[in-house]
Amino acid sequence: MSQTVDSATSTHGVQLSDAAAAKVKSLIDQEGRDDLRLRVAVQPGGCSGLIYQLFFDERLMDDDLVRDFEGVEVVVDKMSTPYLDGAVVDFEDTIQKQGFTIDNPNAEGSCACGDSFS
Repeated sequence: MSQTVDSATSTHGVQLSDAAAAKVKSLIDQEGRDDLRLRVAVQPGGCSGLIYQLFFDERLMDDDLVRDFEGVEVVVDKMSTPYLDGAVVDFEDTIQKQGFTIDNPNAEGSCACGDSFS
């Protein structure tokens, strides 16, 4: 899996795989909008304590950190950044599973369904 990384302009440590970037770009194009970004966040919840949030957002807050992956902006809020540093967002499209995944080296444990982590 190749990564698109520009360390000179990195503002957060979240990475987006090429497959995930292509899928995000495709979904944004389907929406017909050019003001959407992929927001990755961590919020309290789930059976392990923290839950991932992954959604499109047109807003940009003052403390947001933005990183561009070949035209796809990934936004992480300042509070979520330490929990997501080094995480890789990927997209799987197999017969068994289709969807975004997050491989997070900061997660010490996760629940059985994989929706939350500690």
